Amino acid sequence: MAADQEPPSDRPGCPSAEGSGLLPGELRAWMLLLAATGAAEQRLRSVVKQTLDVSHDEFLILCLLAEQPQGGLRMTRIAELLGRPKTRLTYQIACLQRPGLVTRRAVCDDRRGVEVALTDKARRLLRESSGLLAEAVKDALAEFVGPAQRAAVLGLLPGLADGTPLTSSEARPAAP
Repeated sequence: MAADQEPPSDRPGCPSAEGSGLLPGELRAWMLLLAATGAAEQRLRSVVKQTLDVSHDEFLILCLLAEQPQGGLRMTRIAELLGRPKTRLTYQIACLQRPGLVTRRAVCDDRRGVEVALTDKARRLLRESSGLLAEAVKDALAEFVGPAQRAAVLGLLPGLADGTPLTSSEARPAAP
């Protein structure tokens, strides 16, 4: 949606950064952030399922692992970062392990610890689909974020306001 277009009449407009004065600025900003990320997550869910054939929560795990320069992450740390119970995470890791997207191994110095890492297959799939996934996020935010908030989001997501395509380095997760 272009910056000068109005939102469809059946949807409420973008929450205002100025607000009515009832809530402090920090809460208004938090609500705007939640609404914008919710819109991006909704858009991503279908794109992730179509391109990677994983759930949104499994995709978040893949993203966390993709940002690790070497090796993987302990399952305890993944659970902390995602705010998920370890029991749910165990199931999701098993779902990612079946198609060969992650590996699981015991941590040498802690017999109870388990480290999870991306496979080469997962890295390839993320590289191939990251441009499409980044576009889905960009489109969702561009549709939701109003003109007053657009400048702040630009610092996080290049090309949001002007429609500039993402470069391959912006659209691709860091290489191992």
